[in-house]
Amino acid sequence: MIRQLIRVNLELEGFEVVTAADGAECLDVVHRVRPDVVTLDVVMPRLDGIKTAERLRADPRTSHLPVAIISACGEHEAAGGAVPRVDAFLAKPFEPTELVRVVRQLMHRERRERPEAAGPDSGEEPAAVDGAEEQDPRRARSTRGMR
Repeated sequence: MIRQLIRVNLELEGFEVVTAADGAECLDVVHRVRPDVVTLDVVMPRLDGIKTAERLRADPRTSHLPVAIISACGEHEAAGGAVPRVDAFLAKPFEPTELVRVVRQLMHRERRERPEAAGPDSGEEPAAVDGAEEQDPRRARSTRGMR
C-alpha cells in the first residue's frame, strides 16, 4: 500500500515515477534513467536502502543525486546510527503532502546546484526513482530534464 501511495501521490503532482523492485535494481535503473531524485526504503530485498544509498554516494556518477530515505524506523535506528549522507529522511507513516514537498524540494535543489539537470524540457516535473516499488515497464522512461 505504501508503495502505491508513493507512486500515486508523486504522479498526481506531475512527477514521472520510475520504480525498481529492490536496491540492486534501483542502482541499474538510476544509471539508465538518470533521475533527479531517488527515494529508498530501508528494508528492501537483495540490497537494503542504506547500502543502496552508500553505493550511490560512492559512485562519482551518482554522488550528487538527492536521496531521501523513507522508513518506519527512526533516522538513527535505520542503520544503527550509521545512516549514510542522505538529503532527507521521511518517517512512516507520513502525510502524502509531506512526501511531495520533500521530493519537490530535493528536485529544485538539484536544479539550482546543477543547472544542466534542468534539461531542455525543464517546464515538466522530472522523475523520481523509488527503489522500493515494483517495476512498471509502461513508466520506465525518462523525461530528463529527468527517483
